[in-house]
Amino acid sequence: MNEAMQIMTVHEDTAARAGLPGTLPGALARSRVELRSFFRNWQSLVFTMALPVLMLLVFGAVFTGKLPGTDTDYRLLFVSGIIAAGVMSTSFQSLAISVSLDRENGLIRRLAASPMPKAAYFIGITVKTIVTTLIETAILVVLGMVLYGLPMPSDAGRWLTFAWVVLLGVTSCSLAGIAYTALIPNARSAAAIATPPFMILQFISGVFFPLMMIPTVLRCTASAFPLLWMAKGLRFVFLPDSLASAEPGGNWNLGLVCGALAAWTVGGVILVVLTFRWRGQRVK
Repeated sequence: MNEAMQIMTVHEDTAARAGLPGTLPGALARSRVELRSFFRNWQSLVFTMALPVLMLLVFGAVFTGKLPGTDTDYRLLFVSGIIAAGVMSTSFQSLAISVSLDRENGLIRRLAASPMPKAAYFIGITVKTIVTTLIETAILVVLGMVLYGLPMPSDAGRWLTFAWVVLLGVTSCSLAGIAYTALIPNARSAAAIATPPFMILQFISGVFFPLMMIPTVLRCTASAFPLLWMAKGLRFVFLPDSLASAEPGGNWNLGLVCGALAAWTVGGVILVVLTFRWRGQRVK
């Protein structure tokens, strides 16, 4: 509660200086508050950043050898997948927990009553999510290079794919995380409710195993969510072209990857509008 009051005080001081804020000033003020609050909270910082890094280190020690029928190190497959899981961790899981905490602390209710445009709250938490995702992604890429020889793309096209996969991935997962808070009754249960879908999707979305090794029913279930498509897009970025034959359909199918992530982004906006509550009413 004290932290929520401190955040509100910072916002009120900013609003007092700027008068009734428009969307842009409000969003900038909210973004600064969100980033300052996140980086000052070491427990939240470590919880958000550590899990994908630990999984990378543990699975890197367990899985060795080559992918069947190839000369590619098996660990390169799940490094690409864990980068995608890191995006989901800093967006879906982190926002599901933090927004639930904001609601229970009364912060969301007070922001709704303040002069700040409601859109500024969503922009603020989105900016925080993008910043933390970029940091998490950079950490995982560097560890993949140093520990497992993850090759860096040699052409601009793959870097462009990397950029839009991460951007669409963090956007779609962020919206899903905000909408998912409708299923979370209180902040104490947020981690327990948000973590299981995150963990299960990793095992059925091709993060740790080639998609063709996953039973069809589970693979089809995972294809309804963003993580599978992020992992698929990042495999194209970091793995040799010859491994496209191990994908369902025998190709990377980047058009479908883009379409699926874009559809989740549009669907996420709709879900947030339908499910997010300020004072027990729908967001407007």
